[in-house]
Amino acid sequence: MTLPLLKQIADLQGKSQDDLKSLWHEYFGAEPPAYRKGFLVKGLAQRIQELTFGGLPAAHQARLNALVEDKPSRRKSPEPTTSLLPGTKLVRDWQGVAHHVTVTQDGFEYRGRRFKSLSAIANLIAGTRWNGWTFFGVTNPNKREKKQ
Repeated sequence: MTLPLLKQIADLQGKSQDDLKSLWHEYFGAEPPAYRKGFLVKGLAQRIQELTFGGLPAAHQARLNALVEDKPSRRKSPEPTTSLLPGTKLVRDWQGVAHHVTVTQDGFEYRGRRFKSLSAIANLIAGTRWNGWTFFGVTNPNKREKKQ
């Protein structure tokens, strides 16, 4: 990098939020996002370098755009990797105590309480975040067959 470019990027830290927003308009031609100063500084530093040295090759940008479009929404819970029939009993020994879970039509039952997910039960038992399917050792039989 050239010295003037490094100085220009370093000077971003000392600018006010309003100055950074003005620069955002100048460099991006759009409204700045409502983020903290640190984000604006990083975004502007990246944009200055991009304008100086060029951006991503078109093929790379197209690949990134395709990945973003194919990304599943985080708002939906993923479907379980395997189906458990209602009435199935899951048992996990945790710190010397056997914990019994029954699969119901609409979720799971543990100690007389209903839960929508195995993770909620695993978290209750372990006192920390767990993937419920992993905690109870439930595996996808299709994956097992593929590994062999």
